[in-house]
Parts: sequence; structure tokens; C-alpha cells
Amino acid sequence: MATAFPEIKLHWLDQSRAQRIVWLLEELKIPYSIELYHRQNMLAPKSLQKIHPLGKSPLLTITPPGDGAEPFVLAESGYITQYLCDHFAPAQNPSLVPQKWQPGKEGQVGGETESYRRFQYLLHYGEGTLMPIVVVSLILNILGSDRVPFFVRPVSGFVAGKIQNAFVFPEAKKNFGLLDGMLESAPNGGGYICGDTLTAADILLSFPLIAAKSRFAKIGDWEGGSLQNAYPRVWAYLEKLENSPGYKRAVEKIKELDNGKFVPIAG
Repeated sequence: MATAFPEIKLHWLDQSRAQRIVWLLEELKIPYSIELYHRQNMLAPKSLQKIHPLGKSPLLTITPPGDGAEPFVLAESGYITQYLCDHFAPAQNPSLVPQKWQPGKEGQVGGETESYRRFQYLLHYGEGTLMPIVVVSLILNILGSDRVPFFVRPVSGFVAGKIQNAFVFPEAKKNFGLLDGMLESAPNGGGYICGDTLTAADILLSFPLIAAKSRFAKIGDWEGGSLQNAYPRVWAYLEKLENSPGYKRAVEKIKELDNGKFVPIAG
């Protein structure tokens, strides 16, 4: 008997975190549909508020199988990822979630594998720690751009530059140093952040890292003259993610739906 999948609709906003959920759904190999939304003056359209009061993306509308089932909405990338992995990864792609327990230590405090502890941490790290720094950098870049009236721009740009150097750059170095160390010490020989296979944690990290590559490369005095030279291991890891078959399938999926257009991050 064929598996009865729920009806899954992703509410996808251009240049947003929602692209990671497309990639995750592709890796899970489950049926889904996409409804496209486009930014207006860099902001999400108000139509998203009809789906969820905050009007953010990604959002998932899920209708369970069976007559009379009521749809429900999931918000927040980490929660969406956890929910989809809990329900579908075991049957569809078990490698997306690392093995939880060390043999013989099932249910014990501290009995989790290193890969699983990393996985759980990274489900929250990208949005809770790394992404806020990227967003601050984006706002500061705007303060020094032609979006600010020209007679104010010299002052706003000067102040923004000071904040970039005093706050964003040191935080960027700390975070890239953390990721560099995690990649160097990844279990089972590494290759990915939790071990030797792609997990949902890698997928979640892809968006803040793609955004950081664009934002952080323009600030500070990086060792070796560039972000790439300062952290070649992290740079190579990001390139590996961007060249993953699932990532490319997700990009092509959007291009097919959006007249050949795909821009990964907001300018």
C-alpha cells in the first residue's frame, strides 16, 4: 500500500530563508507545492499575514491525509526543519538526522553522539546567533548606500562603518572561527558540519553562510587579505553546499516557477 503523504504547501518569499526549506523538501523526496511571494521595497508582502500573523517566510501549510483533516501552519525555519525531519526523515532520508545514541548508552544523560549534539545545537545557532549579525551588517550597508539621501549619507555611512568595525567584524571572526573549528573536528572524518554526510543542519546553515559571504567579505581587515583566505575551510564548505545536487535542484525548482529568476539573498 502506497504511503499517504500530507498535502504540503511552502509559502516562499524571494531572497529569503525559505529557499532552505525547498532544499530540505527535495532531500526528503516528498510531494509538495510552492506559492510564490515577492518583496515590495525589500519587505514581505502583506498577503503573507493572511497565512500567519507575523507575515514572515518560510511558512508551511500542512493538510494531513484523510477526509475532513484540518490544515495547520508551521513557522520558523528551525521548527519547520525539526517537524519535517521528525515525520519524514526516518523513512525518506535517514541520513538527514545523525544517529542519536551511542551504542549501549540509549536514554542516558550524555549518551548522545557528538554528531547528534552538534545537529541539535546548529538547528538553533544559525538563526539565533549567526543570522542576527548578518542582518545588522545588511542594515549598516544600507546606511552607507544610495538608499540614504545624499546629504545624510556621509554621516550615516561613517557611523555605519564604525559599527561594522567595532561590532560586526569581531563577531564575524568569532563565528567563522567557531565554524572552522567545528569543520576541522567533525566526526567520522568530516566533510560536513556534523560528520561525513549532509544533514538538515547543513541545509539550515546554508542561508546565513551565503549571506555572510556577501556581507562579511566587504568589512574589516581579514587575515590573508580576504574572508576566503582567512577561513578557507569554511569557504570550501560553503562552496560544497552550493554545489550539492539537492541545492541545485531547489534553485532550478524556483527558476521553473519564477520565469527563470533566482536571487539567493536580498541586496
